[in-house]
Amino acid sequence: MDDIQILIVDDEKEIRDLLKKYLERELYTVDVAVNGEEALHLFDKKPYNLLILDLMMPKVDGIEVCRRIRKESNVPILMLTAKDQEVDKVLGLGIGADDYITKPFSINEVIARIKALLRRFLILGSKEELRENQATIAFKDLTIDVKKYTLTIAEKEIPLTAKEFELLKFLASHPGQVFTKTQLFRNVWGSNYIEDDNTVMVHIRKLRKKIEADPSKPQYIQTVWGIGYKFVGDKDEK
Repeated sequence: MDDIQILIVDDEKEIRDLLKKYLERELYTVDVAVNGEEALHLFDKKPYNLLILDLMMPKVDGIEVCRRIRKESNVPILMLTAKDQEVDKVLGLGIGADDYITKPFSINEVIARIKALLRRFLILGSKEELRENQATIAFKDLTIDVKKYTLTIAEKEIPLTAKEFELLKFLASHPGQVFTKTQLFRNVWGSNYIEDDNTVMVHIRKLRKKIEADPSKPQYIQTVWGIGYKFVGDKDEK
């Protein structure tokens, strides 16, 4: 790859210094901003390849920074949030962040997320990136906008929590494929260990109440007895 330019935006010096240190070890060129106002100024002056953006900041918060940047650029944005409730806020507002991670975080996980975003953005090229930004997953009257993090059914927007959206998106991205609860937990929650065996079932039940005409006879998310769950539907390729 050519020289990769990354902008870190966070009002916590310890976070900025930690991320900058490890990203420079990966041979990335790194700039830092202490607030959203400074970030927007730097972004206007330099063509960055990726932004790491804290959600809650003084002057201009991460949500507003993301909105403004999305008006002119498809640069990958990794959003940092302080707690799970803020993740729901990021996804629910559909502000256009490409990925998110909660604090405290594993620096190795952050590096892995960054590499994945850069690989998609730089190696696959602008055409693929444009498709990602415009991508929707549609089944009959159900449409998942993977960029805006919104779900509409019969043109009505259905509010989902962060984990409900991630679970639905994952299942709908693999129609007809059966997943065990452990596989779903690993892919959606990012862990191999399920602390509460009911976690997946509870989220499936909540999703069904929101997307199924009759949750007792689900048409989209079906149970495969003794194994797990699968999403059923023919994709609308329009």
